[in-house]
Amino acid sequence: MPLTPTEKIWMDGKLVDWHEAKIHVLTHSLHYGLGVFEGIRAYPTSAGPGVFRLSAHIHRLFQGAHILGLTIPYTEDELIAAVKEVVRESGLEACYIRPLVYLGYGEMGLNPMPCPVNVAVACWPWGAYLGDDGIANGIRLKVSSWARHDPRALPTAAKGTGMYVNSSLAKVEAVRAGYDEALLLTTDGHISEGTGENCFVVRRGRLLTPPPSSVGALEGITADTVTVIARDLGYEVVEAPLRRTDLFMADEAFLTGTAAEVVPIASVDDRVVGTGKPGPITTAIQEVFFKAVRGEVPEYKDWVEHVT
Repeated sequence: MPLTPTEKIWMDGKLVDWHEAKIHVLTHSLHYGLGVFEGIRAYPTSAGPGVFRLSAHIHRLFQGAHILGLTIPYTEDELIAAVKEVVRESGLEACYIRPLVYLGYGEMGLNPMPCPVNVAVACWPWGAYLGDDGIANGIRLKVSSWARHDPRALPTAAKGTGMYVNSSLAKVEAVRAGYDEALLLTTDGHISEGTGENCFVVRRGRLLTPPPSSVGALEGITADTVTVIARDLGYEVVEAPLRRTDLFMADEAFLTGTAAEVVPIASVDDRVVGTGKPGPITTAIQEVFFKAVRGEVPEYKDWVEHVT
């Protein structure tokens, strides 16, 4: 989706004009891909814009930086305040927010340790990542020919910038073949995740999802949100190894992610999942989720952090 510029971007403690938020061509992370980022959403609420699970996202950003050996020169509270400032400056009721930690200009070569650590926070309007029709009616999913990278090769618990080459290859392959999204398997054929989403399968009233630590999937904050909602609705949620045939035989299935939100899967590799329409469990979870992000569910009100 094309970017719509907003007024300001936060860069290393200062707000700069959108079109002046620039870096040098020899910035280390541009060459070697070492950095971490987050995707966060703000939604309209009765009390103005509310950032959904902001503290959890910023904490994961710091965890990812720690895994990659990067020391962020700010505290979690300072970056939470930076996010709120950027959203406030934008004047937007709803937006997508991108905090980014990267290695800056000054050193070149594979040893990143002498490089400065820079931080930026931007936001912009962004609708449903997989489309409003996908949210309402489900998406067509393709199992990618690209395997998810092995946790022994890259630390998949970190939301690392360079790791998303893997996701981009899978996404392009799926879109060129006429699908909406790709699903990546591990090298031994277990379901890992989508290009930027966790996967849930519904079978016999239970929700099944792959254990992130063993399949190279990111521990999703939206996946955690959905797990809490599903259990509060009375459904059992179990982490279990899954193969693509579990999707073929599912009663329902859906993807979760900050950008994608909660998206039903209509088909996988041209096999219809369930009825090919959003099932009752998926629909029930979607209904609560989209109320929760707008601060309309009292028991989940602490998930929404207001910017004013």
